[in-house]
Amino acid sequence: MKKASTLLLTGLLCASLLAGCGSTPASSAAAASSVAPSSAAAANKTIDKLTVAFVPSREPDEIITATEPLKQLLTDELAKQGYDVGEVDITVGTSYEAVGEALSAGTADVGLIPGGTYALYDDGCDVLLTATRDGLSIDSDSAKDWNDQKPTEATDKQVTFYRALIIAGPSEKGKALAAKINSGEALTWDDINGANWSIMGSSSPAGYIYPSLWLQDNFSKSILDLSHAVQSDSYGSAFARLASGQIDVLCTYADARRDYVDKWTSEYGMTNSIWDDTAVVGVTAPIYNDTISVSKTSPIMDDAFKTALQNAFINIGNTEEGKAVISIYSHKGYQVAKSSDYDNERAAQKMIQSLNAAG
Repeated sequence: MKKASTLLLTGLLCASLLAGCGSTPASSAAAASSVAPSSAAAANKTIDKLTVAFVPSREPDEIITATEPLKQLLTDELAKQGYDVGEVDITVGTSYEAVGEALSAGTADVGLIPGGTYALYDDGCDVLLTATRDGLSIDSDSAKDWNDQKPTEATDKQVTFYRALIIAGPSEKGKALAAKINSGEALTWDDINGANWSIMGSSSPAGYIYPSLWLQDNFSKSILDLSHAVQSDSYGSAFARLASGQIDVLCTYADARRDYVDKWTSEYGMTNSIWDDTAVVGVTAPIYNDTISVSKTSPIMDDAFKTALQNAFINIGNTEEGKAVISIYSHKGYQVAKSSDYDNERAAQKMIQSLNAAG
């Protein structure tokens, strides 16, 4: 049942910087990883306030707490780059789209957003950097492999991509889907459509876009064709719903269960491990990593300040304190990005929009 989207997803595997088929030139990464501060003889420019917005891929309070040290880290690094910042304000958007809209409107200067969100809002924002992250011990197209080789562990290998997983929970329907996958059987559309799904906002790569492409590939359907799908405001709330049996299936990033393994028992009331209560029933193609993007309409943004921000975030990602802060998004560091790196995300968005229009 492979359709035209198969060609797109195959292309995603070997597109620029995706899935290891191409990578940022070593010279660029090396040059960016060691950035010289501005000349001490030159007077620093003053920025009264810098607003940095995060998407709600984790609990908002958790993001705010974890990123508090970023305020001082950015202030210090930007000072080295020739900019004295009076205040760094960190916010968490109510949705992925809300952060994209804030960047477009200039009410946020900097946004840490997924590639899909950037592609959707690139009329109003420029991409500066892409994140690197730890690879995982499992990287297979087969859902059964993820179940047979669980739990998923981090590796030392740095990658510029991740996958989305469709994960079934401990409900009766969730267990039935898992049993079928683990016995080597293929799921049918009736199997999929009979489940209660949790999805994220329409610009979320792991929570919407790539699962929809997976549905298109395997069943010639999209998320809009599902009979029972609810949008969650965060992955945390989605996992809470999965644990309670309110939903049977959720769409999330590949290492999400590692992030929620403790909350599964401590907050969501489950007795068994998340690895025992859940199973992978679908695996998407690789997704290009998150971006650090900046507003095109922000009054403080110009080419010189964009370069300073690039250098500051790269330098922060090269320190232990900085790594601790950006680990909230599973980021390990940053590489300089360019708009064309996300051409495949734009193609994915066009496909989703086409599917939605057809639905």
